[in-house]
Amino acid sequence: MAANKFGRYIWLVDLIRCHPYITFNEISERWETCGLGDGKPLPWKTFMNHKKAVQTIFDILISCDASRGYGYYIEDADSLEGDSFRSWLIDSYATLNQLQADRQLEKRISFEKIPSGNKYLQTFLQAMRQNCVVEITHQGFGRSHASTFQVEPYHLKVYNRRWYLIGWSVYSEEIRTYALDRIQHVSLTDVKFQLPKDFSIEQYFEGCVGIISDPEYDIERVVIKAYGWARNYLSTLPLHESQREIASDDDSITFEFSVRPNYEFFQLLLQQTDQIEILEPQWAKDAMCQMAENILSYYKKSENAQ
Repeated sequence: MAANKFGRYIWLVDLIRCHPYITFNEISERWETCGLGDGKPLPWKTFMNHKKAVQTIFDILISCDASRGYGYYIEDADSLEGDSFRSWLIDSYATLNQLQADRQLEKRISFEKIPSGNKYLQTFLQAMRQNCVVEITHQGFGRSHASTFQVEPYHLKVYNRRWYLIGWSVYSEEIRTYALDRIQHVSLTDVKFQLPKDFSIEQYFEGCVGIISDPEYDIERVVIKAYGWARNYLSTLPLHESQREIASDDDSITFEFSVRPNYEFFQLLLQQTDQIEILEPQWAKDAMCQMAENILSYYKKSENAQ
């Protein structure tokens, strides 16, 4: 498939997704100025062909509601928004479309780069597609040497600018997580595996913040109070999907979470510097106080050394 056709399909999905019940005339007017075509109105036949291709390729049905001025909309839009992969694909390609259409802007838009780890993505995707066991050579942080072992690849996940593989370790007989940028070599084997029917990545990471499952931590109710800039920052960019505002005043907003309060969760809280306070549970509050005391002790040692 030509790349420009693929881009046109993505453009149509993104437009209707952002502007439900948009008419064909409005779609055609947007097409004239989007930079992907030749600056002419969108032909009706082309629109119908694109609509059909969108359904075939992305399983996205674009329908028309005569009661709303013959406006076009995406059926089951909630399902699309809940599908993180398709949403990511559409968002990413829609942005690429605009960059290609507006070359003069390419030096004025920056993206967060994933520094490494994508070298073996295609191999892992092939292994997952064919349900093949992979043999990887991996050296984790803190390890003095690399180890080679076999893994049944279950899932790939991006977090904090790193790719991770979640899979069943044949050696240790448990599900483990491996950072792709710590993998030195990977190869497909002839050994097949069956993805467990009861495996769910959502259940595996239930209540988790970050990439560590940490089943040793129970899911707890954690309450924090945000001050200053952190109030609006956390309101618009939640730390976890369970975040919920439960109180507010002129100076602060109180949020509650249902999470496994592990090390990664505390790291996220520490990123808010002095703008947040843990209220519940008491042990988490005490742990944060201890971290603050440890940080302060480093600075005191530095001052004394001078």
